[in-house]
Amino acid sequence: ILNYDIMARFRRRTCVILLLFILFICSIMMALKTLRPDRAGFGDPFGLGLLPELQQRTVLLDSKQNSIKRPQGDPVTRVSNLHSIAVNTVKASTSPVKKMEEELSSPNYNFHIFYYTWYGNPQFDGKYIHWNHPLLPHWDPKIANNYPKGRHNPPEDIGANFYPELGSYSSKDPTVIEAHMKQMRSASTGVIVLSWYPPGMADENGEPTDDLVPVVLNYAHKYNLKVTFHIEPYKDRDDRSMYHNVKYIIDRYGSHPAFYRHKTSTGRLLPMFYVYDSYVTIPEIWANLLTVSGSQSIRNTPYDALFIALLVEERHKHDIHRSGFDGMYTYFATNGFSYGSSHHNWASLKAFCDSNNLMFIPSVGPGYIDTSIRPWNNHNTRNRVNGKYYETAFSAALLVRPEIITITSFNEWHEGTQIEKAVPKRTAQVVYLDYKPHKPNVYLELTQKWSEKYRKEQEQWLM
Repeated sequence: ILNYDIMARFRRRTCVILLLFILFICSIMMALKTLRPDRAGFGDPFGLGLLPELQQRTVLLDSKQNSIKRPQGDPVTRVSNLHSIAVNTVKASTSPVKKMEEELSSPNYNFHIFYYTWYGNPQFDGKYIHWNHPLLPHWDPKIANNYPKGRHNPPEDIGANFYPELGSYSSKDPTVIEAHMKQMRSASTGVIVLSWYPPGMADENGEPTDDLVPVVLNYAHKYNLKVTFHIEPYKDRDDRSMYHNVKYIIDRYGSHPAFYRHKTSTGRLLPMFYVYDSYVTIPEIWANLLTVSGSQSIRNTPYDALFIALLVEERHKHDIHRSGFDGMYTYFATNGFSYGSSHHNWASLKAFCDSNNLMFIPSVGPGYIDTSIRPWNNHNTRNRVNGKYYETAFSAALLVRPEIITITSFNEWHEGTQIEKAVPKRTAQVVYLDYKPHKPNVYLELTQKWSEKYRKEQEQWLM
């Protein structure tokens, strides 16, 4: 009987140990898959401009659309005075700025962060914009039929998997813009890469935002931040329209103290433009604009600048070089999704850029989830792992010693790449993700930490 009891206890103990060992192995595998999906397949393309055939169309809005009637009592008239409000606020706050300068981390002008001003709500815009994003159907009708259709219904139900601390805000609200500037400055970023469409144009779900640029510039200046432009794939974008739009931006905003200029190795101070979905246009067209001998050349003119192309596939690096671009960035926060976004490819891309006198600008992000607008796309989700995914990305970027690092993103809520403050929220229909067990500002703090680490390491590189 004694031997039987001993054997029974031994078997129970063995089973428990075996079960714990299996659980341990499973958790390790899940963590590795989440943190380093380097060898993941390209997967299904997920739209919003990654692949040409799935690009969102841009919307050209005529003057009639710009004068849409607003609901009675809507305080949208305040919006037309945003520029003067921002100027007055900035002028009236000289002494608080000095105090703020002492409290906030110094800006790092080699940390560039993507910023979107396409959000709207009834108070400032007469309706919700972008928070009510439609659910995008899968391109295969058989798959599409298995998922819900329709659009989100703010403010409780928004087109995002996380919920902003500021709620379903309007990008035109001066208090929101100021809060964003303060957050970006607290994160020790230095350059805002502002999503931009030409006047009268917008993305498929938005409205024109060019009139907001002066307000963003004014508030950025208050916080000692700089602003550069992320030129989106607007309708009929080519060498000619790009020339006119670059000229427009520099003529209109180039004299503002917050307008970003990058100091090149030759000592020149040049504006910088990130060009999203640049690969959609063939190299020959870009070469007309970006090479000295091009028919529409912008080189050696008052509008010369640094033009940074988006690299998705490996072959794009040769097209970028032929086109006359000055560098490349990777944008996507999904490690393993594309060649450019895969951390293990950054060393070879940096080597290619170094040997061809190009800038390599890797893009890091805190995670990725877009199932609130693409419910069928969960295989491209990248779990944040309480900040570990973000830190892994920063670590990979620092290994290649880049001149600039871009952050995807401050507030692209639809794709869950935001580092803006988010809060826990639960409704009858939705349970939003959050940053727990950390505070709403955890990703701002992590960015600040890596900004300082980058600064220290960069000093070593330059020695």
